[in-house]
Amino acid sequence: MADSGKQPPRRRVPGPARPGRPAGRRVPGPGARPRRPAPPRPAASRTLRLGSPRPRLRMVSLALTLVLIAFVVRLLQVQAVDAGTYAAKAEKNRYVGYTLAAERGGITDRNGVALAASVDAYDITADPTLFTRKALKVGDGPEQAAALLAPILGQDQAALTKKLKAKGQYVLLSRRQMPQVWQQIKDLKSALATKAETDPGTANVLAGVFSVASSKRVYPNGELAAGILGWVNHDGKGGGGVEQQFDKELAGKDGKIRYAQSGGRQVPTAGGSTETPAVPGSDVELTIDRDIQWAAQNAISEQVEESKADRGYVIVQDTRTGEILAMANSPGFDPNDLSQADGASLHNWSLEDAYEPGSTAKVMSMAAVLEEGVATPATHVVVPNRLHRGDRLFKDDIDHETWYLTLNGVLAKSSNIGTILATGQLGKTQPQSNTVLYSYLRKFGLGSYTGLGFPGETKGILAPPDQWSTSQQYTIPFGQGVSINAMQAASVYSTIANGGVRVEPTLVRGTKGADGRFTPAQKPEKTRVVSARTAKTLARMLESVVDDREGTGTKARIAGYRVAGKTGTANRVDPATGKYRGYTSSFAGFAPADKPRITVYCAIQNATEGNYFGGQICGPVYKQVMEFALKTLQVPPTGAPAAKLPVTFTP
Repeated sequence: MADSGKQPPRRRVPGPARPGRPAGRRVPGPGARPRRPAPPRPAASRTLRLGSPRPRLRMVSLALTLVLIAFVVRLLQVQAVDAGTYAAKAEKNRYVGYTLAAERGGITDRNGVALAASVDAYDITADPTLFTRKALKVGDGPEQAAALLAPILGQDQAALTKKLKAKGQYVLLSRRQMPQVWQQIKDLKSALATKAETDPGTANVLAGVFSVASSKRVYPNGELAAGILGWVNHDGKGGGGVEQQFDKELAGKDGKIRYAQSGGRQVPTAGGSTETPAVPGSDVELTIDRDIQWAAQNAISEQVEESKADRGYVIVQDTRTGEILAMANSPGFDPNDLSQADGASLHNWSLEDAYEPGSTAKVMSMAAVLEEGVATPATHVVVPNRLHRGDRLFKDDIDHETWYLTLNGVLAKSSNIGTILATGQLGKTQPQSNTVLYSYLRKFGLGSYTGLGFPGETKGILAPPDQWSTSQQYTIPFGQGVSINAMQAASVYSTIANGGVRVEPTLVRGTKGADGRFTPAQKPEKTRVVSARTAKTLARMLESVVDDREGTGTKARIAGYRVAGKTGTANRVDPATGKYRGYTSSFAGFAPADKPRITVYCAIQNATEGNYFGGQICGPVYKQVMEFALKTLQVPPTGAPAAKLPVTFTP
């Protein structure tokens, strides 16, 4: 290629850098114009770098670990260490339980007629936790509920409010309310619930009120036999009479129920619910005949009212079996409503009242005289107007000239003086006579309980003969200075009617369990007191009291029947002062006299209007009750004529 004359540019090879200059920078030579400095470039932005994340992760991990450890520790405490405690608390809050009251057994008469029964009722309960501000959204829930319930339950509003504010989930508001009461509460609850649904500002303050099925004691015949039956108190326990005496048999055995609840309502599907059924009580069958009881109670009530007396009683007894067919008291009470009862009437005075019997006790003196063989019905007894014995001057109930009486006449005319003279022959000395008479009084049942086991029964007062005062030696033979109850008096005459054999009185025939099995009562004890011959003679002598025109018991005569009986009029000890005031009037006897079936005893305390002699005011009661009993039991007249015994003799 032709040479153009131009030389190719030389490539400058950078030499080694001079000391103190940066390598590769052109250095202007001498005389060269300095180059214009370039404008400054903008500074580059600084890059921010984050710290390492590892420390933060460690801190978070540590915190989470501590939290988890706390949870694990708490879990172990709840599930392992304190598991039982928390389970118990949960159980307590979740489950509720209460007693299932056993149905009380009934009481019937000898024919199965109900005298006391139990009917359906409800215990009204509440859950206080459902009355709080949190539950009702109102602050005065208990007060509102109490105001609604008080008139329905017949309780004090303040007392109900206190119950509704109690701690726990169960409180009893009222026991044994009739179904009508619970229905009234239910209707009110329903109305409040409906209103609460439509008006959010209204609270159903009765939502926490509930009921538990129970039973209530009722007495279908009101006052009839109330003294025998007694009553059931507020706690469902027998408070007197047969209800108390046989409370264990009648009460049965309560059951228990336990169930899960939520908001005061049972959770049907929840486990853990248990129920032990209640066992009903046994029925008690009495020896009483309701119809005869009615007749006795009606008769004694009328006479007590007419005589303005303190009280009176009538007993009707089967002479052969000792069974009590009636035991009536006046005044009485209605066990259905004890709030209206007088406290003094809440007794069975036939068994609880101890009093001096008077002349009805003379039959025991005559029994001793006849049995010991010291006299016969025809024995002559000269009876003066007054008789001085010991430190006293004794008389009969009326002034009279000297009477010339047979022993039968002494009983017929009820002579105190004649009885003192007759019993004085029982021993060679007066102390010996006292001892013999005492032995017979004891055999007739005086000074001992009757065997009925009745609550509150008195055994009377009979001191040993060595403790008899001077006057008692002569007053006890005619029924003063010794105390008995009406059942003891009736038993004396039943003993004579039963041929001299005393049969322990009975009031209960037996019990019938929940299984329907009848268990008869224990057979009564029998004791021979006097011979059959003596008993028969006494029965004939007692006929003279009623049948003979000289007798004191003519108002007790019953057409077509032979009647044996005895009057009594005794000075009465006033319980308030302990001194004699007023009289005890009485009449005792049995019929038919020659084939006895029924004994009736009547006593009236402190008659203040009209006649107070036993034959005059108790004789008619005896007649009325005896006639009714004979017809009810269909006892026919014997038809045999009475064998009249002489009352007087000609000196």
